[in-house]
Amino acid sequence: MTPQEILAPVPDGRVLVAVSGGPDSTALLIALHEAGRDVVAAHYDHALRDGSDSVARDVGDLCARLGLVVITERRTEPLRKGSLQAAARELRYAFLERARLAAGAGLVALAHTADDLVEGVVLHMLRGCGLAGFRGMPARRGHFVRPMLHVWRKDVSAFLAERGISAHQDPSNLDERFARVRARLFLLPALERDRPGITRRFHAAALAAARLQAAAEDIAAAPVTRGRIQGMTEPGATEVLKRLYAEAGGRQPGLSRSHLRAMLRLTRPGRGGRGVDLPGGLRFRIVGQLMQVVPSRHRSETPPRLEVMACAGCDDSGAVHLREGSQLRVGYRRPGLRLRPLGGRGTRKLQDVFVDARVPREDRDAWPLVFAGERLAWVPGITVDAELASPLGEPGRHVALTPMPALPARKVARLETPRAPGARRAQELGDLS
Repeated sequence: MTPQEILAPVPDGRVLVAVSGGPDSTALLIALHEAGRDVVAAHYDHALRDGSDSVARDVGDLCARLGLVVITERRTEPLRKGSLQAAARELRYAFLERARLAAGAGLVALAHTADDLVEGVVLHMLRGCGLAGFRGMPARRGHFVRPMLHVWRKDVSAFLAERGISAHQDPSNLDERFARVRARLFLLPALERDRPGITRRFHAAALAAARLQAAAEDIAAAPVTRGRIQGMTEPGATEVLKRLYAEAGGRQPGLSRSHLRAMLRLTRPGRGGRGVDLPGGLRFRIVGQLMQVVPSRHRSETPPRLEVMACAGCDDSGAVHLREGSQLRVGYRRPGLRLRPLGGRGTRKLQDVFVDARVPREDRDAWPLVFAGERLAWVPGITVDAELASPLGEPGRHVALTPMPALPARKVARLETPRAPGARRAQELGDLS
C-alpha cells in the first residue's frame, strides 16, 4: 500500500504525530514521512504498566532510523479519580498540546482507524445519542486531525508488513474490562456473523452523519438570535448552544443530552424559564431575544463592600449621593420592598424595577441593595430613591459599592440624581439596548 492509500489529505504545514508505539500510530508516522511531510513525533508514557519505558525506547529508535525528532514525556502526576481511560486521555491530550507548541506544529495527527470509528459509534448508540454521536469521532477538531478514518486495521497490518515493521501490541486492547474492547471482541463480530457487511454499513452511515453534522456546525457558526434558532433543525440548534457554551469557557465535551434538551426548551416561544445550570459553574439564560451563557451568579457569603464618605456632590458615575440620616447597609431583596425611583411618579415595587431594567430572574435574589435603616435607598446600577437622594451642591454622602453588579447589555438605563434643587442629572450606566 502507498501512503496515499493510508492517508486522507492533511493540511499543509508541520504535523505533530501522536505515536503510542502501536500498529496504527506507527503506520501513520511512516506514511506521513514517506509522503514527504514535515513531521515531528510525540510519545506519552502513561506509566501504567511495567515495561512501558521500553515502548518509549522503541518509538525513539524508530524515529532515529527515520531521521525524525521525537518529543517524549513520562507521567509523574497521579491520575484523577474515576475512569482510568478518561483520566489517561486527559493527560495525554494535555501533553500533545504542549508538544505541538514546542514543535511549532499547526496540527496533531491521531491514528484512529475505520474500526475505531465504528466501535465508537456502536458505544454511542448503546448509550443513546444524536447526530453528533452517530458521527463518531470527527475527522478534525481544533488542532487535531484523524487522516486514517477510512482505513481498516487489516490495511494497516498489510502496510507495515510490506515494510517489514513490527509494532508494539498494547495488552489493554484485549482487556475485557473496557467497553470498547468488549464491542471489538464480541458485539461487532456477533453482528457481522448475523448481518455480513454491517460493520462497513455502520462506517458509511457514520460518514454520512459526519457530513450532516458539518453542515449543522456551519449554520451554527453564524450569529444567531433566539428567533432564528427556533427555525433551525434540532442538530443545528444544538450546535449553536454548544458554541455558546464553548465561547463562555465551557470544557468540551461537557454538555449532556439532558443539558442540551433543557437549553432547547428554553429557546422555544414563551417566557422560558429561570435558566439552566451547566457544568463548569456556567448558566444558560435568555433575556428577551438574547441567548447567554454566563457564570452562575450565587449570593456571596461576603456582601459587596460599601464605601461612604462626605461629599458636596461630584460626577462619579459609579456612585450615588444620599442625604444624611439613617445608617447605610448592604442587603438583598425580600417580599414587599418598594422605593420612589428618581424621575418617576409614585412608588414602585422592586420586582417591577428589576423587570423594567431587564435583570434576569435568576440574578435578582443575588442583586445587592443599599438600605438606609430599613428603607430601600439604592438599587445599584439601576435607580435611587428620590426622597433619599441628595441634591448636587448640598452636603451629602458619597456612596459606592465594590464590586458593582452588571446589567446585561440590552438597553440604556438611566440613574437620575438632582444637580440642584429641582434639577436632574442623568448618568448612563451601560448599553442595555
